[in-house]
Amino acid sequence: MTPTRYAFIKANWHGSIVDQALAGFCELIDRNDVDVFDVPGAFEMPLVARDLANSGRYRAVVAAALVVDGGIYRHDFVAQAVVDGLMRASLDSGIPVLSVSLTPHHYQDTDHHNTIYAAHFVEKGREAAQSALSICALRENLTKF
Repeated sequence: MTPTRYAFIKANWHGSIVDQALAGFCELIDRNDVDVFDVPGAFEMPLVARDLANSGRYRAVVAAALVVDGGIYRHDFVAQAVVDGLMRASLDSGIPVLSVSLTPHHYQDTDHHNTIYAAHFVEKGREAAQSALSICALRENLTKF
């Protein structure tokens, strides 16, 4: 039997922004069909995504984070590791694992940027929902051939 639920992982860093991806996602997928998992930051998402994808309980797993340049390390390396890990979780499990993990070049913790990125995450959440519905339907149709 094909699972009907979706897993949504969200990083707690910049949570007020990242939470908006879940809001956008649930505009297209009923919130009652979504299990939400909070993780400390983006780097923890691939491990949890792999575990959820391997559980057999979910049609798809979505992971959302905002990875910003904190001035101490190269945030683009962290973002690349996260996306690579999410892709590996998907390929190894055979379950779609989708990323709403964004890495802006010039984020500043100001009302202006927070408003812009919050709205952007709503849109990215909608896009993740559309992608989840689309890839799940495509994969289910492939089994008919």
